[in-house]
Amino acid sequence: MQTVLATAGLLPALGGALPDAAFSPRQTPEPKAGSRRAFTADEEIFAEGDRIAFFYKVASGAVRTYKLLSDGRRQIDAFHLPGDIFGVEAGEEHRFSAEAVTDTKLIIYRASDRSTLAGDGGCLAREVVGALLRGLERAQDHMMLLGRKSARERIASFLIGLSERMTGEESINLPMSRADIADHLGLTIESVSRSLTQLEREGVIALPTNRRSVILRNPAALRRLDA
Repeated sequence: MQTVLATAGLLPALGGALPDAAFSPRQTPEPKAGSRRAFTADEEIFAEGDRIAFFYKVASGAVRTYKLLSDGRRQIDAFHLPGDIFGVEAGEEHRFSAEAVTDTKLIIYRASDRSTLAGDGGCLAREVVGALLRGLERAQDHMMLLGRKSARERIASFLIGLSERMTGEESINLPMSRADIADHLGLTIESVSRSLTQLEREGVIALPTNRRSVILRNPAALRRLDA
């Protein structure tokens, strides 16, 4: 854990080794420290190149982290949902920008605040490490998705991933737009819409009228596409 925190630039804030309790597998309570701030939809949280002074936990809403390419195209790195921690990066500057997808509330922690990280038996430090490991796993899955999967398979992977992050719910309210999904999956909006419509015709999903929610009618078929 110390290696992970050191790489993220957080270990100096702890002043050395983590307390023994930081290695306990028990459930971690909500950290008591940290200020809260509300962001409106599409409001910038930080920009690429900003100095890293804070990291964040999503209390409600959703956040996208992304990078603008030299030709103006946008690649969305990840979507951060309630409970997720983001903004922890190696180095002194943010490599990605972050915006609120919808009206969002964040808990904001100062990266250099040793009392916040070490308090409550290292609960927050444990959360940060867990967030880093989950983020690494999702990044590896995303790399495989972009490199090897068809449009339908990418959509299937995306929907299964969201369902699992939302505690296995089969009715998913999508906070992000189809343009966001396209920029995350390396597709065009037309490909996203076409793939969703095809999955609906096959009876794998249902798309209610508002088009911002998806019902997984046949999760097993989605998982076969995701395999």
